[in-house]
This record gives sequence, structure tokens and C-alpha cells, in this order.
Amino acid sequence: MLQESIAITAMVNNTAPPSQPNASTERPSTDSQDYWNETLKEFKAMAPAYDWSPEIQGIILSSLNYGSFLAPIPSGYVAGIFGAKYVVGAGLFISSFLTLFIPLAANAGVALLIVLRIVQGIAQVMVLTGQYSIWVKWAPPLERSQLTTIAGSGSMLGSFIVLLVGGLLCQTIGWPYVFYIFGGIGCACCLLWFPLICDDPVNHPFISAGEKRYIVCSLAQQDCSPSWSLPIRAMIKSLPLWAILVSYFCEYWLFYTIMAYTPTYISSVLQANLRDSGILSALPFVVGCICIILGGLLADFLLSRKILRLITIRKLFTAIGKGEAGHRGECRKLRAASSLFCVCPPTPGVLLPSVILVSLPWVRSSHSMTMTFLVLSSAISSFCESGALVNFLDIAPRYTGFLKGLLQVFAHIAGAISPTAAGFFISQDSEFGWRNVFLLSAAVNISGLVFYLIFGRADVQDWAKEQIFTHL
Repeated sequence: MLQESIAITAMVNNTAPPSQPNASTERPSTDSQDYWNETLKEFKAMAPAYDWSPEIQGIILSSLNYGSFLAPIPSGYVAGIFGAKYVVGAGLFISSFLTLFIPLAANAGVALLIVLRIVQGIAQVMVLTGQYSIWVKWAPPLERSQLTTIAGSGSMLGSFIVLLVGGLLCQTIGWPYVFYIFGGIGCACCLLWFPLICDDPVNHPFISAGEKRYIVCSLAQQDCSPSWSLPIRAMIKSLPLWAILVSYFCEYWLFYTIMAYTPTYISSVLQANLRDSGILSALPFVVGCICIILGGLLADFLLSRKILRLITIRKLFTAIGKGEAGHRGECRKLRAASSLFCVCPPTPGVLLPSVILVSLPWVRSSHSMTMTFLVLSSAISSFCESGALVNFLDIAPRYTGFLKGLLQVFAHIAGAISPTAAGFFISQDSEFGWRNVFLLSAAVNISGLVFYLIFGRADVQDWAKEQIFTHL
């Protein structure tokens, strides 16, 4: 999504400055700098701009999630049963390959662009969902927080690089190269994924025998083996599971709004050019990348020293930062392990981050204050990485793949609605539209927080302790 969010500021006429490659009145020069400037102008002349209204922009940004809610459950279930290596690898390749064709699809029309992004979104779900099945088999309980936190920080680091470099590319050689370059990098990563990744340490050809033995022994007592049977009826009646589902929907409502519209907000409200918009949009993500790791260490400290109970950590961190709650309880049968399992990918927060974002329209006259608020919101959100969004690993480690897929359904439904709603508000009133976007997002998030605080739990549920053959 980030390639589109930074590139769309250059793809539309109202934000991209028109190219005038033949209007230069500069004196001809053989200087290398002049030659480079002329080359850049030729590149930019090849980058078209489109007459897309804010509503159309919102639909395009949301379209990545229009079909995504169909894929998480089967992807998670298949990854849990047959292994995540090929599920994740295939999703990475398909998404990266389709990225190369986004400029062509945009030229062909909005409809084709939306269809391509729908397929791309389904492929990305395969990556996001399947990776959790890998962690269940690879991460020792006592190291799971650190490992998953570092992995989660990679998404923030990647966001930082895409926004930073993407803005520069849009400003210099044109927005199509954002998709060509990053799509090519994704395809290249597939060449490393398939030979280096294995579904479990037992079959990995490169790790030492001692490391393999350590991982296998540390996971031996966990009741995390996948099962063909699913306790569907018990899941439907489980309020702790519904608390996580509602929290996921509300959390990702704000997440997808921020991901999609941060570059547009900085470009339109702060009147920044494409290069500066990319740099400023990247700042919250690099801060978040650092704070994710620090947040995981803090959660480990509080739980390992038994300063707070597991469920207290979940709800406290959810209320403050609405991070990802609770997967340390995946191995509650191992007392030491259950106190050290909790971290996941970054997402926006609830109370403090929501208050900060709602305040943005009132500080828009100050560029420094606006950026301070954006960075502070990202820092708080990422720091509190022990909230509600990985709580499914606490309550049902046996069904990790399936539940992650189910949660992604709710996340992608939110992602399909929130940017579209944001585009509608912005098109109605450019000044008050942003205020309404942030107010609605805050209201949705706080509603999810209240529901989670009431019904959230951190104990393994009865329906997840043994195989239960239940049918609808």
C-alpha cells in the first residue's frame, strides 16, 4: 500500500506539478549537471497525471483490501497444515510481480487498476497470514518476544525506506519507477526466500545441530500442533475471541487510514513537495521501528519479573498504545514461557495516539508541531506492543494459522472501508474533512478498546485445549 500512498500524490493532477519538458529557457550547457537535469525532465515527462477525485483516490487506496478478506482464513489454515514456506513465498512473488504492472494498469483505466490491486491484496494476505505459522515452529518461547518484535520492526523499516526513497523517485524520475524498483526488489527477494526458508528447524540444511536441538526441545512441550478439526461453534460463542476480533477491526480502521493518507495529508495540508513529503512521511515509521523493539523488551521485563499479570499487561498496553496484545500466553503450560511471549507487527494506538491525531487539524498551521504529533503518535503506538492484536496466540495456540486468517478478515474489511470513507469526507470539505476523518477513526478505536477491556482474556480457552469435533 505504501508505494501507492506516496505515488498517488504525484499521480493526480491536483498534487503533481505539470511537466513542461519543452518550456525551459535555460541557456544550453555542456555541463554534466545540466545534462542530468534534462535527463530527469525527460523521465518526468513520461509520468502521466490523472484527473482522479478524492473519492476515486480513496477507492483506489482501499481496493487492496476489497478481496483480501476472502483469503486469510484459507491461507492461514493451509499454511498451518501444509507449511507456510510456499504459501508466503508464492504470495510475495505474486504481489511483487503485479507491482511492476501498476503503471500500465493506471494508464489503461481505473477499473483495471482496481482489479490488479484486488489480486495483489489477496497475494499480500498470503504473506501476512502464513508467517505466523512459521513463528510457531521456529521461535523458542523465551525468545519469542524479541524475535517477533525484530521481525515486526522490519515492516516499519520497510515503510520508512519506501516513503523516503519513493518521494525522491517521484520528484526526480517519475512515479512509475517507484513501482518498477520496489516490485523488482520484491521479486529478487523471492530468490532468497525459497532456498533459505524452511517450515521447521528439523528440515533446515544450514543451522547447527546444537541450535536445531535447542529450538526443538524448547517447543516440545507446547500444545501448538495444528488440527484438521475446528471448534467452530465454541469459537462463535467465545467472547474473548470476539473481543480480539472487534479490536482488530477498530485498530486497523485507523491503521489503514494513516498508511494511505499520511503522504497526502503532508503534501496537501503542509504544502510539501514530493521529495519532502516522502521524507516527512517516513519519519514516523523510522521512529516506530526503533520503538517496536524497545516495546518488546519492556513487555518482556514486566512479565518476566512478574511485575504485572499477563492479562493486566494486555489491557494496560492496549489502552495506552493499542499495540498487539498477547501472544505470550501461547504456551501457558510452560510457566516460564508464558511470561515471555508477546509481540507482533506495528499498528496505530487507541487513547494517546487517538488524542494526538484528533488534535492534528488544530495545529496544521505549524509544520513542526504537526510532524511532532505524527512522530509521537507512531512512537507511542509502536512502544506498546503488548496489547490486543496477538492475543489470539494466548487463548488458542493450537489454531494459530486459522485464527490469524480470521483476524485478517476483520482487518481487511476495515481497510476496505476506512480509506474510502476518508476520501468521501475529504472530498466534501477539504478543511473540515481531515478533522472528521480523525474524529471518526478515534471513535471507532475507542469503541473497540472498551469492548476489549470488558471481554478480553489471556488464558487458553477450553475449546483450544483439545480437539473438538463441532459442526455448524
